[in-house]
Amino acid sequence: MEHLFGEQIMSDLGAFSRAEIAACGALISYIDATQKGQLPHLLKPHQISSSSVMEIDPSTLRSLELLRTQSGEKNGSLIDTIDMTLTGAGARMLQSRLTSPLRDVGEITRRHNEVETLIANFSLNDDIRRSLKLVPDMERAIARLSLMRGGPRDLSSIRDGLGIAAALRARILEKGLGQSALDKICAAISLSSDIESIQDLLSSALVESPPMLSRDGGFIVSGYCPELDKYMGLKSEARQHIAALQGKYVAMTGVDALKITHNNILGYYIEVPAKRADALLVKDGGIENNPFVHRQTMANAMRFTTPELAELERDISAAADKALALEESYFSQFCSHVLSLANEISLISRAIAELDLASANAVLAVDRSYVRPQIVDGTDFEIIGGRHPVVEYSLKKNHTEFAPNNCTLQKDEMLWLLTGPNMAGKSTFLRQNALIAIMAQAGFYVPAQSATIGVIDKVFSRVGASDDLAKGQSTFMMEMVETSAILKNATSKSLVILDEIGRGTATYDGLSIAWAALEYLHNKIGCRGLFATHYHELTNLSKDLKNLACYTMQIREWKGEVIFLHHVAKGTADRSYGIHVAQLAGLPAEVIARAEQVLSLLEEHKTKNAALELPLFQVPAPAPVRVKKSAVEEALETINPDSLTPRDALDSLYRLKALLHRE
Repeated sequence: MEHLFGEQIMSDLGAFSRAEIAACGALISYIDATQKGQLPHLLKPHQISSSSVMEIDPSTLRSLELLRTQSGEKNGSLIDTIDMTLTGAGARMLQSRLTSPLRDVGEITRRHNEVETLIANFSLNDDIRRSLKLVPDMERAIARLSLMRGGPRDLSSIRDGLGIAAALRARILEKGLGQSALDKICAAISLSSDIESIQDLLSSALVESPPMLSRDGGFIVSGYCPELDKYMGLKSEARQHIAALQGKYVAMTGVDALKITHNNILGYYIEVPAKRADALLVKDGGIENNPFVHRQTMANAMRFTTPELAELERDISAAADKALALEESYFSQFCSHVLSLANEISLISRAIAELDLASANAVLAVDRSYVRPQIVDGTDFEIIGGRHPVVEYSLKKNHTEFAPNNCTLQKDEMLWLLTGPNMAGKSTFLRQNALIAIMAQAGFYVPAQSATIGVIDKVFSRVGASDDLAKGQSTFMMEMVETSAILKNATSKSLVILDEIGRGTATYDGLSIAWAALEYLHNKIGCRGLFATHYHELTNLSKDLKNLACYTMQIREWKGEVIFLHHVAKGTADRSYGIHVAQLAGLPAEVIARAEQVLSLLEEHKTKNAALELPLFQVPAPAPVRVKKSAVEEALETINPDSLTPRDALDSLYRLKALLHRE
């Protein structure tokens, strides 16, 4: 590591622990082995304290679908929904910030200030985004050049990126925002004298659109090197020399179809139609005076060469080789200059990425009515009119409005117990509050009317069911493993989201586990949390747990139908309406009828504490549901299509239409 980063002793790199040094060394060894000794450009390592970022474990990352959906697709994830960046570096920074939100109130506020400044100067933001569309990926270009896999096009990316950086800084200063929230970005993208000299060098030496590989040549602009221009002149004049020689041979042989051409195998050669090749094979002066040497016979043509053509080809080839060698020497010099300033160029690239991300967040906030959250110390958590960013975006595409909800986790209601029917939006409500917290501490605006959030150190989410059969873990085992990790690692500053704990096992086992976990969260950890369940018995805990508040998803029943309002209100649910959801899913009518009968018996015996004695299978199954036929159906049964005349068919159609209107 000392050799790689140019330091004499390890302590000059920073006060790293032995474990950190070992981890860093292992990473460098891996890169060295996989890249065959060609290490890419690496910035010096720096410590990221566990107290500086919000911790999000892999299970929570998967549960909240930050980067991928549960099915593993990017489409439909949070990052896919809110990514409005225009540069590759900006997209990478977005992912980094989403997975590592900050806990430093000052730094979070600085990020929010950047977004607020660009919203207040939206015309400037539009100008910035037009320029950002043209920014190449300088970080990737530096990496390729350092691995000796780059080409002239990577040098042009450095040239263009530095030029755009200077233009962006000038535009910000022109608007008088150099001393605003953008001052850090503005300072970072300022070009030092060394960087300016590199940018000037590349601008004066490279053509506008150079080739990808240096061996292709032709990337040094005309006028930069007189010697190179001389060789390139010979190459360009070769066409004139070839044309003159072709004219000479046409006059000599009288074969006007004669032409001189080139391929990669034969080089330059003379080609004539086979029927007229005799004019080149025999000359009046004898074979020794014949300049044409036969090289190849084709089906319809013959190919020749001459000493004069061979000499001209050698001159052209020598000029091309010398020109390419000279260009490649310049390419090596330019690469050395660029790599000597790789750290500064990388910092400029990251500053542009930060500007890109701030600009993207400004557009996101304006387009989707996101607001600036207030991040404070303490345990505040008040979200008014919160919305799920992914679900809301999906609904808007279908011209449907999202139902916002409030969530206030305060001193006497730090823990919410959420009940309500399936399909009413409990999981959406749980996830949206966790996503709003993550977005807020990552420095983004959030989908809400207002949000005040005390700094959260860890976010835990256990929503949905999954298994890992390859590791021998069932759905319930996975549920318990994830719940165990949450209960062991959560602190009083954490945000915990739990949904349906204990549903993967027997009713009384599951209820007992959920009961104990809820008490542990309240009494032992004392964190902010949302606990959704179908165990309505847990609502009785609100009498004993002073910071537990009961909330429910509201519904309306109308004409035997259940209408989900997707609104959270204080109170408890008396039932889960699971049979109604099963009916919506299309279960057979007999199954639904039997389920309702069994549910009625269960509820009746439960009040007598005799659920275990319930003779479920001794109750006769209900008779098949018979639906009364309508007048139209009865009329249809009397019609025999095979015996109808066209007139009868038309009369029957009018009769059926009349019956339909009558009903």
